[in-house]
Amino acid sequence: SFSGQRQRTAQFLLQSHPRTKLRQRQASPGGRPKQHTKLVYFGTLIDHSDTIETMASQPVSPQATEEEREQALRDYKVTIEYKHLKQHAPGGVYLIPSLESLRHFYGVIFVRRGPFTNGIFKFQVRLPEKYNDLNQWPKITFSSYVYNPHVDPKTGELDVQVAYPRWDPHRHYLVTVLTYLKKIFYVKTFGPEAKANPEAKKLSETDPTAFRKNVDSCVRESQKAVFVNDPGCSVQFTEDQVAHQVLRDLMNKTFTDVNQVSKKVILGMVEKSAATAV
Repeated sequence: SFSGQRQRTAQFLLQSHPRTKLRQRQASPGGRPKQHTKLVYFGTLIDHSDTIETMASQPVSPQATEEEREQALRDYKVTIEYKHLKQHAPGGVYLIPSLESLRHFYGVIFVRRGPFTNGIFKFQVRLPEKYNDLNQWPKITFSSYVYNPHVDPKTGELDVQVAYPRWDPHRHYLVTVLTYLKKIFYVKTFGPEAKANPEAKKLSETDPTAFRKNVDSCVRESQKAVFVNDPGCSVQFTEDQVAHQVLRDLMNKTFTDVNQVSKKVILGMVEKSAATAV
C-alpha cells in the first residue's frame, strides 16, 4: 500500500441494452444462446487513479541521473494516458490500475454484439519499463479463455505486434491497443495476420459452424467464471446479495426506458426511497 492514498470503491451496474448494456446468453434448443433475457451484474471497481498519480509524481532528486529523469518522464506519460483513457475508453472496456505497479492494469471487456455476444473476458495489461519509447509494446494477457485466432490458446496473450509492427509512442497509446482488443471480438472474418491460434483460424475458414460452436462454448465459459476473481485484481465481481435484488426491483419499478438510467438518477432514486421508508 501507499501512504496517503485513497481507494475509492464504486458499485457499477451493467443492464441490458442494445448499444450500451449487457444481455444474458442462454442455451437454446438450436444451440445458439437467446438474446432477450435481462441481466444485471454487480461488481466493484477499485479505482486507484490517485495511486497511479502518486506513484508517478514522486519528486526527482536533484542528484538523479539522466536515465532516472527519463524514467520519471515515462512514468508521468503513463499517468497522462490513463487519465485520457478514463474518458475515452472503448465502449464495454474497463481498465483499472493495480496497486503493485504503475505499469500493471486489470481489465474486462463486455462484448455486446457479434460472434462473441455477451462474453465477459478478463485480461491484464503490463507495460515494459521503457514504455513510451519506440517499439515498447504493451503486453495483454487474457485470464479468461478466449477462442480467437488473435489470441494464443496456451498463454492467453493477444498478438499486439501483428497489429502494430512498429510501436510509435507518438501515435499509439493505451486507448489504441484497447481499441484493437475490442475489435478482435467483433470481426466476422480473419485475415492472414491472425496467426496466434492457427487451429482456430483454419476452422473459421473450413468449418464456420464448428468454429461458431467453439466460440459459443468460450462465451459460456467466460460467464461461468465471471465470479472467479484473480488475487489482487482491481475488478471484482460478486454474486447477488439482498441489496442487489432490492435495487434491481426498485429500478424495474422506476424506469421504463433504459436511456433514463444514469449514476446520478440511480443515487437520487435510492435517496428518495430511503427517505420514504423512514
